[in-house]
Amino acid sequence: MELYFAPLEGITGYIFRNAYNGIYGHIDKYFAPFISPSDKCPMTSRERKDIAPENNTGINLVPQILTSRSEHFIEAAKELQLMGYNEVNLNLGCPSGTVCAKGKGAAFLPETPALQRFLDDIYSYAAQENMKISIKTRLGYYNPDEFYDLMEIFNNFPVSELIVHPRIRSDFYKGKTRKEYYIYALEHSKCPLVYNGNIFTVNDYKDLSVSFGFDPDPIMSGRGLITDPSLADKLKGFATDSDFTKLKKLHDTVYHEYQKVISPDINVLYKMRELWSYWQVLFDSSERDIKRLMKAKKYSEYEEIAYRLLEDMQPEA
Repeated sequence: MELYFAPLEGITGYIFRNAYNGIYGHIDKYFAPFISPSDKCPMTSRERKDIAPENNTGINLVPQILTSRSEHFIEAAKELQLMGYNEVNLNLGCPSGTVCAKGKGAAFLPETPALQRFLDDIYSYAAQENMKISIKTRLGYYNPDEFYDLMEIFNNFPVSELIVHPRIRSDFYKGKTRKEYYIYALEHSKCPLVYNGNIFTVNDYKDLSVSFGFDPDPIMSGRGLITDPSLADKLKGFATDSDFTKLKKLHDTVYHEYQKVISPDINVLYKMRELWSYWQVLFDSSERDIKRLMKAKKYSEYEEIAYRLLEDMQPEA
């Protein structure tokens, strides 16, 4: 099985990727949080630092681009090629209100004539430069039936991989995924497919296998791998239980690396709170401590709670 790590803005940057890859591993591709090119520049210094090859040694990383303007996509792709990347990913799935208000991400999906022209431009560029372009998409913006027309459009292009998150924009990440539309993609897509969405446990993957009649491969997970970092071990048969020794090591590595590059202290704690908002489900009878941890404003207060949770609390199996 090939397993891809989905990008989560603000969480899966190079510090987290390096820590996760060194401690857990078993990820075939990591996708970087999106680059959002503009008229002023193809990428910011922060975005450049995140995908710099020297900050991603030993990681199979695919940069992701978020834009609805082909000239912006191409300028960013040129910069990425100069950095040594021969594959990029187009984000057509982000449901964020601020992103969609600008006509990007999932909001680009219903604009089919403009989307067609955009793909014409970027795949013409890709053919000239021998670059792979994959697409991460939702089913549509307003209605999942939009996917039928989108599938016809995608089939006109040499999409290296079509990563399908079978929800519409208004679903955000809630409720069940609409697996029947992925089955439609399996029957009609001319390009390789990757399933993404709601894979939090091995049983979730087994349920997908039952729904599809075979084991989907490759698959992508983001929130699932953050919530239970040992999920990759479990899906690939290297473990059956969560390894809290590794979780503590992941916590410590990320925490101390953030302290080296982020200031003031409270901003480090904001970053750690994002992780604990996922990790909290791994701990039993610790709601009160989690609430205190989420409000901690000093390292000493945070560390007293976090290390007690990691070392002394009894986690769920």
